[in-house]
Amino acid sequence: MGISQDPNAAARRGGLPWPVVAGWLVGITTVLAVTGVVLGRETGLAPFLVFLPTLIAGRGTVRQTAVASVWTILVIAGSLIRSPLSTAAAAASVIIFAVALNGLSVVQAVRRIRQEREISRLRSAAAALQRQILRPFPLVTRELLVHGLYEPVEEDSLVGGDVYEAMPTPYGSRVLIADVQGKGLPAISAAFAVLNSFREAALAEPTLAAVVEALENSVRRHNAFVAQTGEEQRFVTALILDIGSETKAQAINCGHIPPYSLSEQETGQIPLGEASLPLGLAFLSPEPRTVAAFNFPVDSTLLLCTDGVTETRDPSGAFFPLTERLAAWKHLPPEEIAPTVHQELNDYAKGRLADDRALLVIHRSPAKSPPQPKRPPPGSRRTSDQSRA
Repeated sequence: MGISQDPNAAARRGGLPWPVVAGWLVGITTVLAVTGVVLGRETGLAPFLVFLPTLIAGRGTVRQTAVASVWTILVIAGSLIRSPLSTAAAAASVIIFAVALNGLSVVQAVRRIRQEREISRLRSAAAALQRQILRPFPLVTRELLVHGLYEPVEEDSLVGGDVYEAMPTPYGSRVLIADVQGKGLPAISAAFAVLNSFREAALAEPTLAAVVEALENSVRRHNAFVAQTGEEQRFVTALILDIGSETKAQAINCGHIPPYSLSEQETGQIPLGEASLPLGLAFLSPEPRTVAAFNFPVDSTLLLCTDGVTETRDPSGAFFPLTERLAAWKHLPPEEIAPTVHQELNDYAKGRLADDRALLVIHRSPAKSPPQPKRPPPGSRRTSDQSRA
């Protein structure tokens, strides 16, 4: 197989473009040769070339490192022939050292590329897993078009402790945004439990209160399980919406940030009354969770977010002025709001991310969508309940 004529092809494979490698070899060799002539030490500077393959091994391919190694040994051998050292043993020592160090450079390149490929495979698997767990935006139902932003705080993670979902059900469109207490894998585990429970209950349960009860039970079961393994139990703040054909939407707020309206008629946080306890803590209060209703007519837009958005700070510690920015965002097309918010958050925080960020921009429009799922036949919900018990 010949060398690619595309100078960027090697870079895409993880190596350096061949013109760059050739430039390094010829350029550094020329610099050392000229310096040696000026100083009168031609042979004395040539052995410094042995470190050139080590530099290339840090970024180049195995073949590029091997070519650099052969080049280095040939140049050093030629310089020794032209200007021999005092003894044959000294010359042999230089050659042996060069061969050994260059061999280690090739091994280093092999190990680096193997590790990079393994990391690439892991990232690809993680990306595929994320697509299975958190669906990419936009999310479309019969009533809704949902754009959004999702940015986990962990650099090596594609999924964090914030989760979201918007799905068509026999009872209308149902939306979830939730934020698990804490960070790391334990928080992600709890988030998955909530998300899976929502996807099941949203389709099976006829009322929003029943959906939230299923989420509460899932968090309590998850906490009971992790307690057996010695892990910390967690609670989950969540906002769950039920949006049908009526102009009013229903919501249950489990300790979460209320939704924001971006409509022309009204801009600001929508009052839902006093928030209920987060999921997993319902046992602390005998009061049932209340369902709030609010106006959400066609062509209106809602903004839902987690505290990673509202608690974004600038270097001085001041919070991001989310409420004040709503008036500017409401004039944007729905698909442009999330990217705009993302850019403004990064500019405000100077690129620092202190917590997971999740944001949903929910536009109510008669968007085209797959047909709504049929209502489950009589008895199916009872069977589902038995399977969850």
